[in-house]
Amino acid sequence: MPEKYILGIDQSTQGTKALLFDSVGRLVGRCDRSHRQIINDKGWVEHDPLEIYKNVLLVSQDVVRKTGIDKSSIVALGISNQRETALAWDKITGLPVYNAIVWQCARGEDICRKIANNGVADKVKKITGLPLSPYFSAAKLSWILENIEGAREAMEKSRLGLGTMDSWLIYKLSGGDAYKTDYSNASRTQLFNITDLCWDKTVCGYFGIDEKSLPEVSDSNARYGMTDFDGWLDTAIPIQAVLGDSHGALFGQGCHSPGMIKSTYGTGSSVMMNIGDKPIFSQRGLATSLAWSLDGKIQYVLEGNINYTGAVITWLKEQLKLIISAEETAELAENSNPTDKCYFVPAFSGLGAPYWNSEVTAMFTGITRITGKNEFVRAALDCIAYQISDIVMLMQEEAGVVSKELRVDGGPTKNRYLMQFQADIAENLVNVADVEELSGMGTAYAAGLAIGLYEKTKVFQNIQYKKYQPEMTKVERTWRYQGWHKAVRQTLQQV
Repeated sequence: MPEKYILGIDQSTQGTKALLFDSVGRLVGRCDRSHRQIINDKGWVEHDPLEIYKNVLLVSQDVVRKTGIDKSSIVALGISNQRETALAWDKITGLPVYNAIVWQCARGEDICRKIANNGVADKVKKITGLPLSPYFSAAKLSWILENIEGAREAMEKSRLGLGTMDSWLIYKLSGGDAYKTDYSNASRTQLFNITDLCWDKTVCGYFGIDEKSLPEVSDSNARYGMTDFDGWLDTAIPIQAVLGDSHGALFGQGCHSPGMIKSTYGTGSSVMMNIGDKPIFSQRGLATSLAWSLDGKIQYVLEGNINYTGAVITWLKEQLKLIISAEETAELAENSNPTDKCYFVPAFSGLGAPYWNSEVTAMFTGITRITGKNEFVRAALDCIAYQISDIVMLMQEEAGVVSKELRVDGGPTKNRYLMQFQADIAENLVNVADVEELSGMGTAYAAGLAIGLYEKTKVFQNIQYKKYQPEMTKVERTWRYQGWHKAVRQTLQQV
């Protein structure tokens, strides 16, 4: 029987990956292409949508060429994408009216401030599950409508496509036949009613957006349309799954049941808990979103985003010159004086969840004569685990569950000291995935399951985990964690 393959496209902030999975879900090839980061003197961040679409086509050809497979053996496509990045395009010409505005870009701050001044911020959060912020897509789309000539008129004539990166790629790959998004991406726009499961007319009105102009929302494993990649394939294949990147990683990690938590360690960190088929609206700074909708079954998540985790290690290397490479930090931390009580709070641009204070700055505390290079490095690693533990603890409190396992991925998870300390402070088994490409893998698996190529009971067995069990005594954990919270309080007292 001829081999069949699933193609996964992971369209992320820095570039686009094409991932090829065989008929049992094993990764057989990966190729990457980066795209320009367009940043002006105001700090606004943009991407060229046409460049990204071109890279999607090229990287798909790259991975087929690299692996030497017959392209006709590709049977379905899954797409994962950078979330919140927003763009608008003319549905007649198929051309963007402006560059994509990246999730990092805060140019919609004034729009959010005006809405907040009208006293409806709490209402927006209650409906969408998200705190009113320019981080999300709504303010970015509103900015385009307010500032780009002809955009609002095109929307009023039902000619304008308004969406996130998945909607744009689906539209282009299907030759303009499909104008859709999935539930996970819709829930991150700040325009979607996560209880009624529809675009919310009231919230859309706050941002000056006609809800009828937004994409059709489909199951995450729906058939979005057919694509031949602009004629590259002889026979079109289905676009069979779409997930926001963090949601794709949650699915790829196998966190399919309520109470399961994953954390992705990157420049910052996204901590996400599956909370089942009913939303829980956080009272203490977490976001509530849709994990996905699979075969008509909705699941929700609580999510906390941390600004600085892996970036702290980069700071040690590039700014402080304390290390030459990230790899040496584990040994330095392990050789530190265990009686040292130095802490580092990495509030370089304020603190994110669950503290939400943008005014404070970073701080070292508890420095004594025994504090040296090793102790500084250890404190920098420790702060990553403390911050993630804060989110995990808060999620457990608000969801009313006790988690015994944290599934993790990302570059810093290779650090043995950090992972052991994470297990100790969170009092959880920490499972480190041996796969880097979890976002693209998650959506590729969703596509393969949807067409019946994969069996759920078998395909997730492809992931292997390195396990770290809690080893620290309760007494030590208590004084260390209390010291962290004291350091955070001292940091917050700056303002």
